[in-house]
Amino acid sequence: MWELVLALVVLVAFVFLLTNGMNDASAVVATMIACGAATPLQAVLWAASVGLVGAIFSGAAVAQTIIGLLDVPVSHQLLLVLLAGLTAAMLWNLFTWKMGIPSSSTHSLVGGLVGGAWAAYGASAVVWGWNELYMGNAELVGVAKIVASLIISPLLGFLVAFIVQVILSLAFRRATFWVNKPLKRSQWLLSGILAYGHGANDAQKMVGIISLALLASGVQSSVEGVPAWVKIACGLIMFFGTLFGGWSIMKTLGTGIFTLRPLHSFNSQFSAGASVALATFVGAPVSTTHIVSGTVIGAGAADNYRMVNWEVGKHMLVAWCVTIPASALCAAGVFRLLQWLTR
Repeated sequence: MWELVLALVVLVAFVFLLTNGMNDASAVVATMIACGAATPLQAVLWAASVGLVGAIFSGAAVAQTIIGLLDVPVSHQLLLVLLAGLTAAMLWNLFTWKMGIPSSSTHSLVGGLVGGAWAAYGASAVVWGWNELYMGNAELVGVAKIVASLIISPLLGFLVAFIVQVILSLAFRRATFWVNKPLKRSQWLLSGILAYGHGANDAQKMVGIISLALLASGVQSSVEGVPAWVKIACGLIMFFGTLFGGWSIMKTLGTGIFTLRPLHSFNSQFSAGASVALATFVGAPVSTTHIVSGTVIGAGAADNYRMVNWEVGKHMLVAWCVTIPASALCAAGVFRLLQWLTR
């Protein structure tokens, strides 16, 4: 029976990664499509290909952060926790993707894992990190690290984009329309950097989950030395998820926040790529959608804050507050159901 549960965990992890590709990866190409730097097909194929490379050849810092979120016994029940958490996160991803809401797959995954572990073992099964933070520990861990990264990263993206937009506006204040051509061309490189970072950051989350599942089922003796097929499979799943695309989310990011010109899109791609790369380097799981949203708002606010649709920012704040608890409650319910089915 537990072999079947392991297979279900891996399957649901792949489906979640597919929805992640449809949800978050659409943010990678939204701005360059909106400003005319590439057609939707060109942009999606480019982002999917570079994201695949990032998923396969990235390190394991983000995966270790996800693994460190839980402090539970290595047993078959851990498989149920992972399955419940992934199922809840996947359902939330599908809901927000269908509604065109720029939500965070990472928020939903964290909420799902916390809810499943809490239902199985109690609150002590979650590495909250609050005590370490209170004691002045220099390194954040557990939920504290993830929540901090999820909050700080879009704010950092906003700040960097705001500053860069002010600088670029001054630098190009006498420029004519000819400057749009090199700005559009440069976005292929910038979107590639962002796509690579997205592939590396988001695929690692599922690599960590599958590593835990293999450990709980006895297939692996540790979470180190992840089999190559796991990374390759995660990369390919994200590739196809990106190809399917979250077109409604692309519309929200590309035209629903601010009317983007090539200079704004260049700024957004640069700021978002730098933020995602930094987060991946330090092992912080982040939301590409929220970072790109922050950079678009930042660029727009620096140019003409009256033209920014601040309602999208409000929706993001609501999503921050709702996603984790909603996913946690859903995961707790799914875990109880799975526990009853496997008696």
